[in-house]
Amino acid sequence: MPKKASKEDFSKDLDLLGKLGVDTSPKKQAARTPKEQRILAGYEEVERFVEEHGRLPEHGENRDIFEQLYAVRLDRLRKSPECREVLNDIDTKRLLEITDDGEPSSALKEDPTDYELLNALGVNTDGSDDITELKHVRSTKEKQAAEEIGQRIACENFGVFKPLFKQVKNDIKTGLRSIIPCEDKSEVSVEELFIFQGQTAYIAQAGETFVNHEGRKDCRLRVIFDNGTESRMLRRSFQKRLWEDTAARRIISPEKLGPLFSDQEETDDHKVGYVYVLRSKSENEFIAKNRNVIHKIGITNGSVKKRVANAAKDPTYLLADVDIVETYKVSNLDLNKLEKLLHKFFDSARLDLQLKDRFGFDVEPREWFLVPLSVIEEAIQKIIAGTLPKFRYEPEEGKTIEIEE
Repeated sequence: MPKKASKEDFSKDLDLLGKLGVDTSPKKQAARTPKEQRILAGYEEVERFVEEHGRLPEHGENRDIFEQLYAVRLDRLRKSPECREVLNDIDTKRLLEITDDGEPSSALKEDPTDYELLNALGVNTDGSDDITELKHVRSTKEKQAAEEIGQRIACENFGVFKPLFKQVKNDIKTGLRSIIPCEDKSEVSVEELFIFQGQTAYIAQAGETFVNHEGRKDCRLRVIFDNGTESRMLRRSFQKRLWEDTAARRIISPEKLGPLFSDQEETDDHKVGYVYVLRSKSENEFIAKNRNVIHKIGITNGSVKKRVANAAKDPTYLLADVDIVETYKVSNLDLNKLEKLLHKFFDSARLDLQLKDRFGFDVEPREWFLVPLSVIEEAIQKIIAGTLPKFRYEPEEGKTIEIEE
């Protein structure tokens, strides 16, 4: 067993090196100026890109904007004598090497500012002219966001998921699956499908639930994309980015829509039905004053126009003609359950109004609600997505509120 070196042995070694003319005194690290620190930070961003991708960042419209910016930054670091001097000792990967013709691989013919370069890339900027302060190069906060989203990597077992994506594409084409917009804070569950950033995304797995820094439950998802990549995204981050992506869509199929929807046609099913939203033409003072937010929500398996043809004689329609504001065609569902679900959801906004019918009897119409049309549309989308039970309607605020877990 080798003998452990003692302090005396170490001291003798230092003496011997000193006799050989080797300076063994500890070297003090010179303090970096703020500008030098920014140069180092900028270089480290490029270095991390090289480590992650195994190549230098490249120019070109087909490249990610961050890669284009890193390529610009590397060119400028190469051209600046000051930057090269600061980075000389730490450039172990020789990223700053100059090509045989004495110019960087993509040398700039002019010396525009970083913000001019960003503007040329189509990014609106304002502010400084610092080599490391590129507005859209990730700040610490943006890096944290990137960590929350997760980096995309090649999916090693993509062959398992490829048939699914092929089937989904065919189902959408044939109408077996539908595509709907993603609502705010869309619920995201395992085995659900989305169109996200132009690609079909499949939620393959969900990790262990934990409480995040905001005190809310979260977990990391395994999301598989139809281009053969995957990412480990935090559920809440994915939900947020679905809402931010105006082109994002949820892909739905009948078996995923909950008990109201079925792809199996039962004998007592109505093949087609309609959810309709009406607005009254009544001259009642209260109704006239709030006409734009007072709506009747109903269900029929026949013609909506025929249903309301005699509205002026029917207390159900407030004894007045109505405007058909919106209709939604639905199929293979329990219309009674759907109607009850909608009425229950908006019960807190139910219109409390008494009228007398043509025989002088008091009647209380029960299908009229003080609720904006946009909120009714939102509720229907939540029913389609199977997420309505996770929300409640707040009449004082005029919007749906997510129920805290």
